[in-house]
Amino acid sequence: MFDVDVASTDRLRQITDAVREAGRIGVAELAELTGASEMTIRRDLETLSEQGVLERYRGGARSLLLRGEEPPFALREQEGLAVKRRIAAAVADLIADGESVVVDSGTTCLEVARALEHRRLTVMPLSLHAVNALSAAPQVTLLVPGGRPRPGELALTGPLATASLAALRFDTAVIGCCGLTAADGLTAYDLDDAAVKRAAIGSARRVIAVADAAKLSRTALAFVAPAATLHAVVTDEAAPDAETDALAAAGVTVRKV
Repeated sequence: MFDVDVASTDRLRQITDAVREAGRIGVAELAELTGASEMTIRRDLETLSEQGVLERYRGGARSLLLRGEEPPFALREQEGLAVKRRIAAAVADLIADGESVVVDSGTTCLEVARALEHRRLTVMPLSLHAVNALSAAPQVTLLVPGGRPRPGELALTGPLATASLAALRFDTAVIGCCGLTAADGLTAYDLDDAAVKRAAIGSARRVIAVADAAKLSRTALAFVAPAATLHAVVTDEAAPDAETDALAAAGVTVRKV
């Protein structure tokens, strides 16, 4: 996992995006783009190379991420952390003590799991990151699904995960997404992940989607569910009004925090 501050995390994401957009790019160009020294850029490229984001060559780097692929969990985990925690706190306010809750994988949903740590709830997390976050929670009844962990993400996928969800009925499902629009609905990058999200939605009486503002103008490859399936969306204040208004028109309660 990256041990970096917010400024470093922002720079790493900026470099990741620039290399992926260009295909390959030089150290000097990245230094000019970010305002960092070339020595700092070289260290950043080494960090990203270790995470499988890019491949270094003398004087620059080439992307190993295809268009439409998601950056590694460790890079995303610290990105926009304050926003994710505000979203998580707002979701926790929507959940009553005594509820049964399924919490999706992903970095925002991990913060939701952490926000529920001291609540009296039954919780099934869909990633090993969130299972670990709740493993010592004093009042949480923890249910652990089956499944195959995706490398890095540690999201539980496959037939054992979907079977675990099919066997239960939850009060609330908290679902993360890679993209969400009123027109294209909720979408994910990974096909197996999309199948688990659909199973989680099907197992719950109420569905709350969590998404930072950037995801509300994005559509990923794998369709999960139409927007009208969602009961609520919790996002941040930067979410575009046109998209949140369209979601509201589809019958979704939208909360900006």
